[in-house]
Amino acid sequence: MNKNRFSLAATLAAASVLAGCATPPPPYDYAAFQRAKPATLLVMPPLNDSPDVKATPAMWASATLPLAEAGYYVLPVTLVDETFRQNGVETASDAQEIPLPKLRDFFGADAAVYIKVTKYGTSYAVVSSETRVEAEAKVVDLRSGELLWQGKAAASSAEQQQQNQGGLIGLLVAAVVKQIIGTASDAAYNYAGIASGRLLGAPRYNGMLAGPRSPYFGKPVPATVR
Repeated sequence: MNKNRFSLAATLAAASVLAGCATPPPPYDYAAFQRAKPATLLVMPPLNDSPDVKATPAMWASATLPLAEAGYYVLPVTLVDETFRQNGVETASDAQEIPLPKLRDFFGADAAVYIKVTKYGTSYAVVSSETRVEAEAKVVDLRSGELLWQGKAAASSAEQQQQNQGGLIGLLVAAVVKQIIGTASDAAYNYAGIASGRLLGAPRYNGMLAGPRSPYFGKPVPATVR
């Protein structure tokens, strides 16, 4: 019995050490980004692959802040939206099909940020409900057409939920109530802000590089900064 306990303890200890020493993903190749040195960014209206029509405006509205805090000048969303509308561009898919030289001529930005929302909203699954936002983005140089960076991020209410101790019935009721409230109040909007920060904020390992107005501009980001 003691031998078995020792073996189990040793296994758990080894697993803990391995988990703590997990190798970080290889560093992103920022050569194109560093050559381009974009200072002014145009955030395009996000594509929406989720069933919730609120995903595009929520993600678009929340994308400016992390980029501005990262040291870039970001063209105001209201200005970009109005410019598109005045020129007959009504949907995100139409906007994202516009040739890069035209975007450069219209807005004068160095690079464009293309976002796609893959999940947005509150879902119900037996004894739980989850509000979740997932998105991916890429940054394209409007002068050369070169891809400078791409990545993805997510945010979920499950990260902070605590286990309900009210039994199975309590779990079921709580899940239904959370879904109704979450859907009615567009709880996903707040998580769009968190996902945007994780997706576009800097400095983050393998994330966007800091812009020229940031104190972190030109400095390497260690793998510990996630």
